[in-house]
Amino acid sequence: MKKQFALALLCAIIITLASCKKESAEEVEITPPVEAKDIPAAATKFVVDTVASSIAWGGSKPTGKHTGTIHLLKGELFIKDSLLESGKFTIDMKSITVTDLKDAKQKQDLENHLKGLKADAADHFFNTTKYPTGLFEITAITKAEGKDMVEGNLTLKDISKNIKFPAVITITDSTVAIESESFKIDRTLWNINFSSKSAFENLGNNYIDDDIELKVTVNAKRP
Repeated sequence: MKKQFALALLCAIIITLASCKKESAEEVEITPPVEAKDIPAAATKFVVDTVASSIAWGGSKPTGKHTGTIHLLKGELFIKDSLLESGKFTIDMKSITVTDLKDAKQKQDLENHLKGLKADAADHFFNTTKYPTGLFEITAITKAEGKDMVEGNLTLKDISKNIKFPAVITITDSTVAIESESFKIDRTLWNINFSSKSAFENLGNNYIDDDIELKVTVNAKRP
């Protein structure tokens, strides 16, 4: 009986570890920006529903992890022959929220720090006074290992890089949905260098990981 219990426990641990490994976000390919796709003739426009769309984010450090969301200001997706051909959406950087902190003051302090609302820390992260919006422009939809891959130029702090991430794209006569898998980008490529070990020396354990984890949800409706 003890041997059977030990074997069952070992199997459960292996399954759990395999599941965690599968679900862990991977850093995506980041390349120089490319020309955005033109809107094809006779394409149907779908307008992004900003209430039903958001970007979930996560940032890690040795003492733990913070999570939050960012909303979209506007956006358009264009469909032709039941395929997503092009589109873009504007990211409202002033909408950055923190979701893991329960203490109101700690939550507000971190949100203000991320937005750069303190003069001496304006450029630590996003400096939303100078750069109130970001932008994502679709440059291609490809396939890799049976998955749809969304490629596009991500612009933050006036710096554009092309990223590619896996997503489920669902298209009906009246709606379009893009639901990405969780993925990671290296924030320092957009000049977000605060407490980065690749940008500063002798930080000890007082560093923040370069990778930011993102999960993109975009829902659009046919006008």
